[in-house]
Amino acid sequence: MTARKSGFIVGAVAGAGVAAAALAGMGMRMGTAGAAEVPAAIRVSTAAAPSFAPPPGAPMSFADIFEKVSPAVVQIDVTSKASPSRGPRIPGLEGFDIVPRGQKPGADGEDESPAAPKQQSSGSGFFISAEGYIVTNNHVVADADEIKVVMKDGRELKATVVGRDEGTDLAVIKVIDPKAKGAAFPYVDFENSAKPRVGDWVITIGNPFGLGGTATAGIISAYGRDLNDSSSRFVDYIQIDAPINRGNSGGPSFDIYGRVIGVNTAIFSPTGGSVGIGFAIPADVAEATAKQLIAGGKVVRGYIGANIQDFSEEMAEAQGMPDVKGAIIAELVAGAPAAKAGLMPEDIVTAVNGVNVKSGSELTREVAKAKPGDIIRMSILRSGKPRTVEVKSGVRPAEDALGATNNDGEDGGAPATPDKPQTQKFEALGLTLAPLDTTARATYKIAPEVRGVLIVGVKADSDAGEKGLVKGDVLASVSGVAVNSTSEVAGAISAAQKGGRTSVLAKVIRQGRPVFVPLKIAP
Repeated sequence: MTARKSGFIVGAVAGAGVAAAALAGMGMRMGTAGAAEVPAAIRVSTAAAPSFAPPPGAPMSFADIFEKVSPAVVQIDVTSKASPSRGPRIPGLEGFDIVPRGQKPGADGEDESPAAPKQQSSGSGFFISAEGYIVTNNHVVADADEIKVVMKDGRELKATVVGRDEGTDLAVIKVIDPKAKGAAFPYVDFENSAKPRVGDWVITIGNPFGLGGTATAGIISAYGRDLNDSSSRFVDYIQIDAPINRGNSGGPSFDIYGRVIGVNTAIFSPTGGSVGIGFAIPADVAEATAKQLIAGGKVVRGYIGANIQDFSEEMAEAQGMPDVKGAIIAELVAGAPAAKAGLMPEDIVTAVNGVNVKSGSELTREVAKAKPGDIIRMSILRSGKPRTVEVKSGVRPAEDALGATNNDGEDGGAPATPDKPQTQKFEALGLTLAPLDTTARATYKIAPEVRGVLIVGVKADSDAGEKGLVKGDVLASVSGVAVNSTSEVAGAISAAQKGGRTSVLAKVIRQGRPVFVPLKIAP
């Protein structure tokens, strides 16, 4: 349900903590650069009362905004089955999990049955319509058996899930309590046209640590943050400096006009606690996702059927095209739209429908915008030459189905040594290479269709060692040239050196999956 990558923590209770915004007084005078003397002490005149008015552009108070929008923000209490394999996660270790609110024992304090005990947790959300639709995070309600919405005025209402989307970590729930029949709920609007600037104020409201109705303030720190996590492949996050703490995931971030600019979702935290760096899903993504969930209970995205990687700067230099940015096709799904349209492994995609893409995430997002049956025009480089490929979009499968497709289900662990010594060994790129024979295939469980040269050794202090290549991997190509023997590897490296390159782009097969790795040519 949750994930943690490189210090980013995503979980049901990412929230906003108290942010102290100190407003500087206007009475202090700055010294002139290059002044001949620096006084021993700064003396402040007491002839008039000091001014504590905020500087131009800063609001005197956020109270009016809070009073206006806070009735639309709710606490979401979830009852679910506790996993028998683990208790609540420790923040900062496995992930940023939900706020536990206790467990329900059976009669006389004993379990009534061997069924999993109940667990209660809390998150945040906000009404987006008078009819009772509420936006929150997927991880807040993903495992819910019962959902209770607590409003600012203290009312407690039952709700049910309308739809969930793992790709953006968003969900829509709806109040279904008979007590609320005919009620018109206070709601807030998404803001998509007037995008705040970096440095503009942001206000967050939610349910940190189960406290309910808590407001914090800060500024927008950056746009376009990629958390390198499976739940963020369709989101360029807004970075905000209003602290996010447990319990506030799914709550809104507002501009100073009280318009929703984002949905609080994650924090950066080396320790599990807030360090003042938070992330919100932008309003345009949240609104588009919510509309699809309300209309059909799910989000439909475009799909081409390709395993892709970032075409990094190091890869580009290895290929002799240092100015190229994009994504490289590592593998194609047989029979999928990309394969049918003629895309090939090692094609470099630089634009989708005229929109330049600089990474695999950007490519995925642009493809996802397509509707099933739409024609996606992909600008590619193949062997350094530009061309356009038109792909008829399919329907992206569910994320768990994609995960199953990308996993062959085997352990993949290779023995420390092969059954018998390999012959015709060759050393290059920090690797010891040998022919891929029948014995090697059996030893390392390499499929018959895989072609290349077996890696039987890796120098720990080499570029290849630092980038994680291991014994049992298969070197399939070097700078776009397929290699099936050690002599072909030597020829490909020699050609790269003659072209003035100091590195090559290696295609490596591990456990049946291809990955591209730029490797330096050892002097």
